[in-house]
Amino acid sequence: VQLQASGGGLVQPGGSLTLSCAASGFTLDYYDIGWFRQAPGREREWVSYISTSDSSAAYADSVKGRFTISRDNAKNTVYLQMNSLKPEDTAVYYCAAGENIVVVTIDVEYEYWGQGTLVTVSS
Repeated sequence: VQLQASGGGLVQPGGSLTLSCAASGFTLDYYDIGWFRQAPGREREWVSYISTSDSSAAYADSVKGRFTISRDNAKNTVYLQMNSLKPEDTAVYYCAAGENIVVVTIDVEYEYWGQGTLVTVSS
């Protein structure tokens, strides 16, 4: 059972990136998915969530209107489209999966975690 986050890189302020979270060994259809990030010297923070039931989504205020989460169950993958990136978005981004998550912003609710992908926003 493994989650693989990818798609990070160096981008200029105002640019875009799309992160992917691919699952192996299990089917993402049955799991709620969250994206978290951790900037250097800071605690991990919740970024976004998508439900398994109706693909309803939620976003942290800091990314609302700029980031979009989506899922492609046929590809067993969840995406995080990030637009209008800012230097403060620089962090390692992690995807996580869990079942029947109640409080989407709390990391202990999620059972499986990917290894993280680094996003650097800098000119």
